[in-house]
Amino acid sequence: MQLFKSARAALYAAGTVFAGALVAAAPAQAQEPIRIGAFLAVTGPAAFLGDPEQKTLEMYIERLNAAGGVIGRKLQLVSYDSGGDAEKARTFTKRLIEQDKVDLIIGGTSTGETMAAVPLVEQAQIPFISLAGAVVIVEPVKKWVFKTPHTDRMACEKIFTDLNHRKLNKLALISGAGGFDRSMRAECLKVAPKYGIEIVADESYGAADTDMTAQLTKIKGTAGVQAVLNCGFGQGPAIVTKNYRQLGITQPLYQSHGVASKEFIKLAGGAAEGVRLPAAALLVADILPANDPQKPVVTAYSHDYTARYKSDVSTFGGHAYDALMIATEAIKRAGSTDKAKVRDEIEKTKGFMGTGGAFNMSPTEHMGLDLTAFRMLEVRNGNWTLVKD
Repeated sequence: MQLFKSARAALYAAGTVFAGALVAAAPAQAQEPIRIGAFLAVTGPAAFLGDPEQKTLEMYIERLNAAGGVIGRKLQLVSYDSGGDAEKARTFTKRLIEQDKVDLIIGGTSTGETMAAVPLVEQAQIPFISLAGAVVIVEPVKKWVFKTPHTDRMACEKIFTDLNHRKLNKLALISGAGGFDRSMRAECLKVAPKYGIEIVADESYGAADTDMTAQLTKIKGTAGVQAVLNCGFGQGPAIVTKNYRQLGITQPLYQSHGVASKEFIKLAGGAAEGVRLPAAALLVADILPANDPQKPVVTAYSHDYTARYKSDVSTFGGHAYDALMIATEAIKRAGSTDKAKVRDEIEKTKGFMGTGGAFNMSPTEHMGLDLTAFRMLEVRNGNWTLVKD
C-alpha cells in the first residue's frame, strides 16, 4: 500500500511539473498579437492622403513581423476605410475599441475624422496618434491624443516667413469648407500680425465647387494684393490653381501642406508651375544635402515605398510611418501593451527622426515638431524643388 501511495505521489508530482511546463510554454507559443487599429480615408475625396497611409502601415507592419515583431509579439493591423466621413470615423473608432479590442489607434486622415474620434479615445483611455493637420487636435493637449503631421499654424508661419523674405506683406486668402481648411484660415488670421502680414481679401469655396473663378476674380480686383494663399486640401486647391492661371493672375500663389504630394502637380498640370508650399523633406529626399540629418530616413522610406508600390511617395504616407514607429518604439520601452504605460512612453518620445522631422514630445507637446521640420518647396518643371532660405 505504501509503495502504491509513493508511486501515485510521484506520478502526481510529475504531472504537476508537466502541466506547469505546458502553462509556462503556452504564452510563448500562442502570444496574442499586438493589435494596431486604424481608420483611414482610403477611398473618397481624401483618398490621395489615406491610400498611401494604409499602404505604409501594411508594408511596415509586414516588415516588423518578418523581423520578429515587437516585444516578441507579431503586429496585427485592424483597419477600416472611413472614406473621409466623420460619422464613419466615429463608428469605426467605437468598433476598434469595443469589438476589436485594439491596443492603440493610428488614423484620422482628416481633421474632421480625427475630432470625431477624440471623445471616444479619451473616454476609453487608449493611445491615439492622428494623421491630420489642424492644431486643434493637440491644442489644448488631450491626454490620450497625439499627432505626427505639421500643424496648420506652422504652415501659416512658414509661408509668412517666406513672404517676409520676399518683402511681400499684403495677402489674399481663399479657403475650402473642410475642417482643416477652416482651421488653417483661422490660424493664419491669428498669426498674420506677428509677421506684419495684412489680409486684404478673404474668400471661400464649397466642398463640391468645381470652379472658383468668381472668388478669384474678386481677389484679382482687390487693390494691393501681393500674394495669394489657398488654405485647403483635396481637389479644391488644384481647381483654384488652374482658375488662377486662367485669369492671368501674376502674384505668387501659395498652397498648404495639405496638397504635399505629386498628385497635386498631376491634377493642376502646368498651372502648378511656380506654386509654393511648406512640406516635409520627404518630397525632396533625393536633392537634400548629404549632411542633412533627415536624408537617411526619408531616402530609405522613399526607396521602400516606390519599390513596393511603384508610385510616388507623399508626405501623408510618411505621417503614417512616423506614427507607427513612434508607437512601436513606445511599446518596446514600455515592455508591454499596457495602454497607460504606452501612452506615457509616446509622450516621452525624444529625438526621434522621422519623415516629418525630429520629434520631441512632452506632457505639454503632443506633436513634437518645430518650424525647422518644414521645408519651403516650389514647383519647377513639373517637380518639387527646394526654396533657398
